Amino acid sequence: MQSPNVALTDPARPDRIDLLVAAHQPGYGLTRPFYMDQEIYERDLERVFFRHWHCIAHESVIPNPGDFELFGMGNEAVILTRALDGTVHAMLNVCRHRGAEVCTKPKGNARGFVCPYHAWTYSLDGSLRAARLMPKDFRREDHGLRTLHVRVAEGLVFVSFAETPLDFSEVERLVHATCGQYGWGSAKIAHRQTYPVNANWKLAVENYVECYHCGPAHPEYSQTHALEKPAHLIEDMNAEMEARTSALGIEIGSGNHWTTSEQGHEAIDAFRYALYEGVQTGSEDGRALAPLMGRFSDFDGGVTSIHLGGTSFLVCYPDHGMIYRFVPKTVDTCEMELIWLVDGNAEEGRDYDLEKLTWLWQVTTAEDKAIIEHTARGVTSRFFVPGPIAPMECNELRYINWYLDEISRV
Repeated sequence: MQSPNVALTDPARPDRIDLLVAAHQPGYGLTRPFYMDQEIYERDLERVFFRHWHCIAHESVIPNPGDFELFGMGNEAVILTRALDGTVHAMLNVCRHRGAEVCTKPKGNARGFVCPYHAWTYSLDGSLRAARLMPKDFRREDHGLRTLHVRVAEGLVFVSFAETPLDFSEVERLVHATCGQYGWGSAKIAHRQTYPVNANWKLAVENYVECYHCGPAHPEYSQTHALEKPAHLIEDMNAEMEARTSALGIEIGSGNHWTTSEQGHEAIDAFRYALYEGVQTGSEDGRALAPLMGRFSDFDGGVTSIHLGGTSFLVCYPDHGMIYRFVPKTVDTCEMELIWLVDGNAEEGRDYDLEKLTWLWQVTTAEDKAIIEHTARGVTSRFFVPGPIAPMECNELRYINWYLDEISRV
């Protein structure tokens, strides 16, 4: 596999980051500066986070008109709202007058936002409603909050900071063909948990996209999920899983559309894999955790996994779902947010036990946090030299090459 093309702004004087990208050894991991360098982190924000789509929530976090919640990404704060007409909006929490935060609570219900500094007042869609004592030629329509592009697909809320966002059509199609079959559009959030991680965001994502570490690091997960084995060893299991799914009259989509932004499309990859024999879902003992969702009338012994846009990852079981969000905070810190979904009519205590529902991924994520932070401390060594990527880390290799291409692309 060849190294990504490097887009140099001045071929005669390539900048330091472009030289580091050009020096990358194909088939190997990233070198030390990519996890520690402030300038690289700033470019990550500019060319990965502010260019791509991100799943920030399930829309059930704002079920009622007037509901809002704040979300962070890097040093940006995004207000997610449901307007009085039911539409979903996202905007930056920065007053267009002097830059103060206009939303001062993490969540709630309101008819609008009043800046605490000079009382400029904004509607739930970000438009400026009132600005005290401004001259007659002042145009309120020119000074609304900076809005983000928003798409809602099967209950999932996606936002893009880009002025012209990447094409979302393939993402929407695959999310419908996967999450839609599991009933995510009518699901609700059962639990959310955020894990602060003392590591660069890429170490967290790289850990998530490969299961080479699952056997030694995640014994609980590996007892039930066949993904911990090389792909060629579970081909028969996967075929049996697909046969069971078809017997239920369900067709779940899949497809590798992992692409760089060069062609103007968002990257997405949806794939399926089997659970071990007799395992129904991702739980401590493999037994069902909650009522079946969507089109499922029985368990098919499988999992659907979706990788999307570089920071958002989805896991679908027949009785619950998982949203995995990776959020950069600083060059050497990030957050992992986990969101558990269940059927919209399910009730805690009657239909599911919250402790059992969350057990597996809480245990697995705590283990991941420890692994990632061990790695973060290790790569600070000036003697660290990355080794070759193993065959079971093919998705990590793909991710690394995708990432290098993205930060090289102006």
